Amino acid sequence: MSAHSDSAAPAPVRLADYRPTDYLIDTVDLDFRLDATATRVVSRLRLRPNPAGRAGAPLVLDGGGLKPLRASLDNLPLDLAAVATPDRLTIAEPPQRPFTLEVETELDPSSNTQLEGLYRSNGTFCTQCEAEGFRRITYYLDRPDVMAVFTTRVEASKEEAPILLSNGNPVESGASGPGRHYAIWHDPHPKPCYLFALVGGDLGSIEEDFTTTSGRKVKLAIHVEKGKEHRAHYAMESLVHAMRWDEFVYGREYDLDVFNIVAVSDFTMGAMENKGLNIFNDKYILAIAETATDADYAHIESVVAHEYFHNWTGNRITCRDWFQLCLKEGLTVYRDQEFSGDQRSRAVQRISDVRALRAAQFPEDAGPLAHNVRPDTYCEINNFYTATIYEKGAEIIRMLRALIGHDAYHAGMALYFERFDGKAATIEDFLGCFAESSGRDLGDFARWYAQAGTPRVHVTGVFDAQAKTYTLRLSQSTPPTPGQTEKKPLPMPIRIGLIGRDGAEIPLVQDHAHNWREEKFGVFELAGPERTIVFKDVPTPPVASVNRRFSAAVILEQELSEDDLLLLMAHDSDPFNKWQAAQSLASRLMIRSTAAIRAGEMPEFSDLFALALADALEHYETDPAFAAQMAALPTENDLARDIGTDVDPEAIFLARKALRDGVGRLLSQRLLTLYDKLQSDAPYSPDAASAGRRALRNACLDLYAAGNHSDGAEIALSQFQRATNMTDKMGALSVLSRLPTPAREKAMESFYRAHCDEPLIIDKWFSLQATIPEPDTLSRVKRLTKVHAFNIATPNRVYALIGAFANGNPYCFNDVSGEGYQFVADLALQADGVNPQVAARLLSAFRSWRNLEAGRRALAEQALRKVLETTKLSPDLRDIAQRALA
Repeated sequence: MSAHSDSAAPAPVRLADYRPTDYLIDTVDLDFRLDATATRVVSRLRLRPNPAGRAGAPLVLDGGGLKPLRASLDNLPLDLAAVATPDRLTIAEPPQRPFTLEVETELDPSSNTQLEGLYRSNGTFCTQCEAEGFRRITYYLDRPDVMAVFTTRVEASKEEAPILLSNGNPVESGASGPGRHYAIWHDPHPKPCYLFALVGGDLGSIEEDFTTTSGRKVKLAIHVEKGKEHRAHYAMESLVHAMRWDEFVYGREYDLDVFNIVAVSDFTMGAMENKGLNIFNDKYILAIAETATDADYAHIESVVAHEYFHNWTGNRITCRDWFQLCLKEGLTVYRDQEFSGDQRSRAVQRISDVRALRAAQFPEDAGPLAHNVRPDTYCEINNFYTATIYEKGAEIIRMLRALIGHDAYHAGMALYFERFDGKAATIEDFLGCFAESSGRDLGDFARWYAQAGTPRVHVTGVFDAQAKTYTLRLSQSTPPTPGQTEKKPLPMPIRIGLIGRDGAEIPLVQDHAHNWREEKFGVFELAGPERTIVFKDVPTPPVASVNRRFSAAVILEQELSEDDLLLLMAHDSDPFNKWQAAQSLASRLMIRSTAAIRAGEMPEFSDLFALALADALEHYETDPAFAAQMAALPTENDLARDIGTDVDPEAIFLARKALRDGVGRLLSQRLLTLYDKLQSDAPYSPDAASAGRRALRNACLDLYAAGNHSDGAEIALSQFQRATNMTDKMGALSVLSRLPTPAREKAMESFYRAHCDEPLIIDKWFSLQATIPEPDTLSRVKRLTKVHAFNIATPNRVYALIGAFANGNPYCFNDVSGEGYQFVADLALQADGVNPQVAARLLSAFRSWRNLEAGRRALAEQALRKVLETTKLSPDLRDIAQRALA
């Protein structure tokens, strides 16, 4: 299957042009005869005219590079040459009554490097159909608002594929000839074709029985590469916890007799929520202490939950069209974030959510790739599986809940499930349920879906000693984004607290609260361009703690002194804003140092900040994972985002290094004492408390080594050699990767030798080397692309090496020579011939190129233009390049 069906840019698809399909498909019967290079697929579609469509319109089915063998309509053969091309099947005058269309196609799964449709991963047949992969299997109305009942027969060699799976419930199985067997699966719930799935392979399995709240029995199974079954037990535990949580919190029970998960090593994305048969990138399933870090365990828990939660928010209720993608993804991300918050530290979960939002979505909103949460148009839908759709989409749900309250939110969700079960919905359908449950007009709130860009909220406060009042003024604005120069105000919940100079919380008293949420929870709505709030009975000048829990997805502009920030670091009762105060103060110090370095002066240092940080770390007992977050300084990408324009990545790197080194030197003994105190001989457990202690211990080692290179390298090497779990081993190796000592290369070589047969571990090894902040790292990365372990056809490996370099090493990627830009652009072009989605993701690393200083900006633009001048590009890569340069 060719990776390039057409080098020309595809015609844009517009939300305004949506119209219902002219035909509906009631049932689909699929018959697969699996073969490595010549799989036969027979599709029988029961169609009928759509009363809402155009009467007498031609029937046009989508194809994707297909090889049709035969076709018939109501058992009458059709002339293939007249009706079929590789990308279309057209019936000019279909019957205006129910009819049956049967088509047979032939596929070559082994040559499908795009990993869309039906392909092979290490000998296992599997599928990926979202967004438009089903058309690469057979001709179909490949759009999410066409929902049908699927029955699938799969036949294969019993030796090659003893396990045969598809959506729904197993109906029948048996022998089908010498050495061959079959299985039939039936999914009683109508679904769009993007949720179709099939797996055939020789896999190992673990199983567990689950009983729903109402007493239904469900057989759970996870299928993995043979010999790795023992690594799937944590994923199974996570699945069970997610199923129980969805029953308890949302009242949603599972609705089939079986639930299958299959883990494969070749998968472009993280996982896919196919109805009853989730297919996962194996990095989000496989975990034992010797191979997976605490972060891997947390990701497995989150992703397993996310895909399961899609059963209701995505499968039972799906999107009317791909413009509504956030309706399933943003909502389900919010649900998995809340689940993870309940399973682990809620404060740390919130910080992690916001870190991810700021790292990926804020730059997207501020650059040429900015787009609405519900886009108005797209050329390639695969390029809209973005942080804006997922992370910002989740924040919109969180803000909605904060504005209308817990009870109205859950009443609205219950109404949504009841009203749209088995249907394809829109954002208007969704918001209408909450308008009804809350009695509130949500017309203005809907702007969050239609307006790109990150709002900025400016905050000022005035204390009146005589009247004992504190007046807080809030105002909002949103910068222009591509195609949207005029921005309207957005309704947003701003959670507020007041902290006295003694560190005590000051009660919030107003003459007239707008609503009960202001009085009880301190959630104030900023609905228009500005708002003034007057608090009474304020005895002394307070420090305002604004946007607690990051209640609104905005950039906060608040005039706080360094003393104010130190006060919030020490005393804010809101963990998020306590952390935010530390981040803000560190960022302020490093940005000033960046300017000094560019001016040829020395960077500055603050003893007060370092000592306040030490105090925060030493009060770790309640939540060590939170203390570890306090120890993590803003990243280089965070600083670049805060600076905004004329960004010099080298100066940022040097400024951050200077602060880390200074903190490590000043706090050497305290860090070392805490590091030793957190040592544990207890057996490894991935539970939240144990993971938190390991995170804090590794954070202490990281800061200590920054200020004490020689001693730090010695301690890190000792930890590396003694580590009994991957978290401690990777923590030590990460520290060593930033220290140019002989110990680093010794440890890197030892790590590779020990784990060279473990692809997921070698991915970690690749990423560490790609993120070494030294001038010769690009040469190192280039050498690594030539080693046997690197394969450009394996998405995980490309993301681990090239993606880590482009997104996780701004110092080297943005080298003043421009060689980093050219290297990544060239690799994107190379990947484009294999897997266009991987190529497009690599090129997205250029999303903030316009914010660079003039010299680097010119070189980045030159690299992007070279991509666009290439004769043959996939629609995926062309779309990213064009939007980046527009």
